[in-house]
Amino acid sequence: MITIEKKSLKVGKYVNTEHVDTVVRNYKQERWVYNSERIGKEDSLSGWYSIEEMEEFIERAKQSGGDGIRIYFGAYPTDYAEKPEYAGRQTLVFVATKNKETEAGPANKDIYIQTEEGSNILAYNAVYLCPPICNPREISPSARKGLGITIVDQGEKGMSVI
Repeated sequence: MITIEKKSLKVGKYVNTEHVDTVVRNYKQERWVYNSERIGKEDSLSGWYSIEEMEEFIERAKQSGGDGIRIYFGAYPTDYAEKPEYAGRQTLVFVATKNKETEAGPANKDIYIQTEEGSNILAYNAVYLCPPICNPREISPSARKGLGITIVDQGEKGMSVI
């Protein structure tokens, strides 16, 4: 009997609160403030999906031969009519991928599936963005917990509390 060892594709790791606070604070100071200024309103700081949605997407990715998910950072068009409050704000797009060996080494290729419209990327979006929808009455109690505040020195423009 031949035993085939499956190579793990894991690349991430669990991190602690300090790590999360650090990277979020850095993002707020180094990117968010400038993004918000450029689009003329507070850009999104986070996105939320239910576990149910994520499990369904992961299952569909697996059924389509996927073994990974690429998360693209994106931005809605400035004239986004479907949800005008999201217009111009950044978002997250999940795309199912399959690891393939190439001459250059391993590569994670986006998965395309056949739909009624033809070949289409297997992707998931429409995340619950905050801002603009951050009102504690509008979200579940488990989503109300934040990462605290960050004070950003904007030089001559003063200080911002985010």
